[in-house]
Amino acid sequence: MSSREKGAGTFNIRVYGLWMEQGQILVTEEKIGTRWVQKFPGGGLLWGEGVMDTLRREWKEELGMDPGPAHHYYTTDFFQASALDGSQVLSLYYLVRPLWPQDKPLEELRHLEEDCRAYWRSLQEMDPGEFPLPIDRVVAQKIKEDWETRERGFPGLP
Repeated sequence: MSSREKGAGTFNIRVYGLWMEQGQILVTEEKIGTRWVQKFPGGGLLWGEGVMDTLRREWKEELGMDPGPAHHYYTTDFFQASALDGSQVLSLYYLVRPLWPQDKPLEELRHLEEDCRAYWRSLQEMDPGEFPLPIDRVVAQKIKEDWETRERGFPGLP
């Protein structure tokens, strides 16, 4: 049985936080195998956790901070099989507002995990094609479109 067949019939639930400030969005890069993958901060739900528990745990592991208030932004609305084990991936994305001192530069944000690094991307210049994970690509495109239309009354983005 191949690794892709092993996960067939199971779900892989992922939870991510989208932090946007000053025309920028926070993204992370994680080392998966031997390559670095650009993604949004967050990760997999563990047995016994709720989605907000997962979001808080992942943000503390990756960024050393609580994501603060979270508002639903997007849930996967198409089938996506995991490239790792064939399970069906279901991802939930939340707009977050971490408590960050107003006088502290955003550049001072640091990551905690060795295999994860965080940095800011301009929302205007963000290229959805730079996200290798298919669901993140869809979300990055949605964010870009929403950001470009926010002045016409889009209520979802700060």
